[in-house]
Amino acid sequence: MPLNRRKFLTLASLSTVGVGLNHHRILAQSLQAQPPIASLTPTPQWQFIAVGDVGTGDQAQYDVAQAMAQFHQHNPCSLALLAGDNIYDGGEMERIGEVFEQPYGPLLQQGITFHAVLGNHDVMSQRGEGQIRYPGFNMAGRYYTFTRDLVQFFALDTNPGGHWPAQLRWLEAELAQSQAQWKIVLGHHPIYASGLHSIKWELASRLGPLLGTPKLHPGLGEQLTPLFAKYQVQLYINGHEHHYERTQPIAGTTYLTCGVGARLRPTGSSEWTAFASSTLGFAAIAVYDHQLVINGIGVNGQPFDRGVITPTFIAQPSSPKIGV
Repeated sequence: MPLNRRKFLTLASLSTVGVGLNHHRILAQSLQAQPPIASLTPTPQWQFIAVGDVGTGDQAQYDVAQAMAQFHQHNPCSLALLAGDNIYDGGEMERIGEVFEQPYGPLLQQGITFHAVLGNHDVMSQRGEGQIRYPGFNMAGRYYTFTRDLVQFFALDTNPGGHWPAQLRWLEAELAQSQAQWKIVLGHHPIYASGLHSIKWELASRLGPLLGTPKLHPGLGEQLTPLFAKYQVQLYINGHEHHYERTQPIAGTTYLTCGVGARLRPTGSSEWTAFASSTLGFAAIAVYDHQLVINGIGVNGQPFDRGVITPTFIAQPSSPKIGV
């Protein structure tokens, strides 16, 4: 359920707030000074924000958080998704104030509900158990599902580990019984992306057998994409790569990389890339009966990408492939 003002203040009291209050004042002043952002037309049924790799506590994160709050003023959102690496560098919960409660304070105070998944940095501390229990992240477990209107979300822990067999059984069972018009899966690691991590994975995949070493992250796409096609998952959202990238539909599923919440790396482009950019910002997804509209929004508050997903699902044979 959304964080009300009392719940937000309770969360904020768990951490030191001196630096955060100063940032909060800067955010409030900046929000008043920013030029207005045009409202989406036509007005969507509802919309949400997605962003990943946010947890630095540095100025870049606050700049993106400010843009999110400014966007919300003109295009009200009820939900924000965090695609992992919520706390750098090692998932230390003592940093939760400076990397979450303070930068996103304006959104939390306005009742925005955050839902998070675990990234590779998050599981460095107690396998992420502190974040799973943290009320501000609204995680019902290591993997979980929730529904908003026409959309059912499936949040995964894509880190390697012994949880995978049970997670896959759970995911297929939940997808099989879902009656949602829109099915969206959230995870940290990419399946289709054209960044530096993906280059390493591709090289490891090709050279590993020759060198006698395993893949860096074996089996993610091979295990998930058949389920996406079978149960008509329209959108997979991830972070890990520090760039923004939206693919064309691949076997019916669009893949959205949005790890641009605080740090950037260069990006390439692949044959299935619809748009890619190394730009700080976030994704705003507008939900309509007949389509999802993805908007990439920069720290200046202006859109730099727009893509449309329709409910018509035409699955075509495709093998998971990462960009180089």
